[in-house]
Amino acid sequence: MPTLAKAYVAASPSAPLEPGTIERRDPGDFEVRIAIKFTGICHSDIHTARGDWGQVNYPVVVGHEIAGIVEAVGAKVTRYSVGDRVGVGCFVDSCRECANCRAGEEQYCLAGVTRTYNGVGRDGLPTAGGYSTSIVVDENYVLRVPDGIALDAAAPLLCAGITVYSPLRNWRAGPGKRVAIIGMGGLGHMGVKIAAALGADVAVLSQSLKKQEDALRLGAQHYYATSDPATFDILAGHFDLIINTVSADIDVDDYLALLDLDGTMVLVGLPSKPLTTRAWSLVGYRRNLAGSKMGGIRQTQEMLNFCATHGLGADVNVIPASKINDAYDRVIASDVRYRFVIDADTF
Repeated sequence: MPTLAKAYVAASPSAPLEPGTIERRDPGDFEVRIAIKFTGICHSDIHTARGDWGQVNYPVVVGHEIAGIVEAVGAKVTRYSVGDRVGVGCFVDSCRECANCRAGEEQYCLAGVTRTYNGVGRDGLPTAGGYSTSIVVDENYVLRVPDGIALDAAAPLLCAGITVYSPLRNWRAGPGKRVAIIGMGGLGHMGVKIAAALGADVAVLSQSLKKQEDALRLGAQHYYATSDPATFDILAGHFDLIINTVSADIDVDDYLALLDLDGTMVLVGLPSKPLTTRAWSLVGYRRNLAGSKMGGIRQTQEMLNFCATHGLGADVNVIPASKINDAYDRVIASDVRYRFVIDADTF
């Protein structure tokens, strides 16, 4: 029999999130039910709840930075047991058959992943996310949270952490590599921590100097204000890798000019307007412009293990569920250092 879970629900694009209940199915043979303890507030949650990114199946329960405890397992589950510390990220299923899925890159499933919220599961029912007290997920799409990471600090790693870890790993950030992180928000602050732990020489490029002290504390060696035009002259041709974590509209050519020969700028943010660049910015200097989203299940587990080994977690501000709407306004105003996390025991 399905069970009821408490949740915070968006009923329409203009409605504030309000408390309610949703049904969660009993775990199938290969599924686990997770008692959610903490859920991070990602900017993607806000875009979806407010209908900014196209079709939304209202009412919707968002949240894809989920950390909790296994409270029930299906008859054929082998990976997890009741009491295990686990997490769920941006997707809860994929086709499992295409070349990308077989390669462990499920996030690029050719048939499309099943998103943790505002998706449709194999049962034909809408998926509901982590702004709730429980969730049921196939064991193959559940991550193990190592004991070295507190659950509240682990929750944002399931989106923000893996979103920056993946390009840093895939473009081989490490000793001898000069890496710039554009933006010092939820993604950017984790980019700094992870790039520094990988051994790279890390710089932050931010609008102002107001977060300089934080950036240096988190592991950056350098910090530059992009509002100062001299920054782009000083840093011309300097970096091997730039990770752009912001969703603001920027002059891509200005930032490409900061890359050395064969350098790459990777986009992980999603600006609202199309980006434009002159071909010469790439062709004339053998530079690369790339994109990346979250990692697959295998790489996400690698990231969690890496963070535990290096003592990394997100810098979080834990809030009760009643403060979700206030937190949304503060996220939009960039008034958080660096991730709001909802305490699910307050639903």
